[in-house]
Amino acid sequence: MKTIRVLIVDDDSMFREVIRELLAMESDMEVIGEAGNGLEAIQQTK
Repeated sequence: MKTIRVLIVDDDSMFREVIRELLAMESDMEVIGEAGNGLEAIQQTK
């Protein structure tokens, strides 16, 4: 099974934490990072 790599992007840190915890329950998903806005997300993907 292929792992889906996820970058969580949202300006609310509590929401990012909830999403990270939910995704951690999925065996085929891996959270590779978090960002508070789009610019941070783009910088992390480089």
